[in-house]
Amino acid sequence: MVKSERLLSTSTPSMKLSLNETHLMNCIDGMQLMDEESVDLVVTSPPYDDLRTYNDSSKWDHEVFKSVADNLTRVLKTGGVIMWNVNDSTVKGSETGSSFRQCLYFMDQCGLKLHDTMIYEKTGTAFASGPKSVRYTQIFEYCFILSKGKPKTINLIQDKKNAWAGYTSFGNAKTRKKDGTMNDPGKKSKVIREYGVRTNIWKIKNSGGFGQSSKASYKHPATMPEELARGHVLTWSDVNDTILDPFMGAGTTAQVCLEENRNFIGFEIDETYHQMCMERVLPWTDNVFTRLS
Repeated sequence: MVKSERLLSTSTPSMKLSLNETHLMNCIDGMQLMDEESVDLVVTSPPYDDLRTYNDSSKWDHEVFKSVADNLTRVLKTGGVIMWNVNDSTVKGSETGSSFRQCLYFMDQCGLKLHDTMIYEKTGTAFASGPKSVRYTQIFEYCFILSKGKPKTINLIQDKKNAWAGYTSFGNAKTRKKDGTMNDPGKKSKVIREYGVRTNIWKIKNSGGFGQSSKASYKHPATMPEELARGHVLTWSDVNDTILDPFMGAGTTAQVCLEENRNFIGFEIDETYHQMCMERVLPWTDNVFTRLS
């Protein structure tokens, strides 16, 4: 793990809250202390229905979600993006569909655009379906990419190996004119690149160490894989941007932001997990943390 030698921005989303710190408080209360349009990107994984208890430290239902969504929209800059990583629980044999209701609320009530519906495909699952199961093995989660207008930052990751790398493309399609002759667009063929833009289905390791480099994070019951957070941080933000995670959990977003030279601001309501977040970013404390008086 390499420490950043660059001091991150001293600007702050609100004079009442410091940057590059996870604040021990309810995220709704915390966001109300922030200025409007003060964050460039939100990367978060909210509670999934009732799949985890999180030490019984918080309440989560659709009414709570709506308040969170309203506040996220308020603090998000025009052109900013929310990466909402979510999944549904299964109740009485059927999925709840909470993820879709949340996405539609962001669109219909908050005025955000659904820029992309991305899939996080897991490499492992705890509950594989058997011959007598009623559904196939569940192995993915949604990553709704919601934007406030047209996204201002898009850095598409190009790491998909091209099978035809080095070859000349198969040329440009010709069209037929009204008189029956062929129309040649006249463009030159290009050599196919070694790597192309990845698809919107990301297969990311979640088994073994749950996609985490921090041993302390294993104590959290539902961690976001570092590479999932990193991919979205790199895609939807630039260096020095401010990124918000209202459900910081094990501190994954904080670590990734510091590694990628972004500012972060986070909230965590549970004292145990908050301490986990604080300990996780200690390797960067001397060089990066900016605490405002």
